[in-house]
Amino acid sequence: MSPIFQRAAREWAAMRSEYGDYLEAHIAAAYDATNGVLLNTQGRAAGVSEERLFLAGGTFAAAYASPELREFWAAHPRLTVEAFETAWTERLDATDREELPEHWHTAA
Repeated sequence: MSPIFQRAAREWAAMRSEYGDYLEAHIAAAYDATNGVLLNTQGRAAGVSEERLFLAGGTFAAAYASPELREFWAAHPRLTVEAFETAWTERLDATDREELPEHWHTAA
């Protein structure tokens, strides 16, 4: 396998692991802040899991989140894996650019 693809696979795995840690901590903080009331009546009736509520897109999450959770998210916005990956990539790009020889940098 290409060393470039191997590096990308390692970075993706590290990002997903770090996102898992973030997600677990965010769900725990939300659980504490809402006294465990994460789902609204419709969410409980639909059998939505807490993890799915935090992983899903904004429309889905807003439809099934309790008022207490929406209030928590207003103060502590949730990051989707896509947003987390974007932030991860920006951080990685900044680090990589610093490590590359100056003549390798491109105007971006």
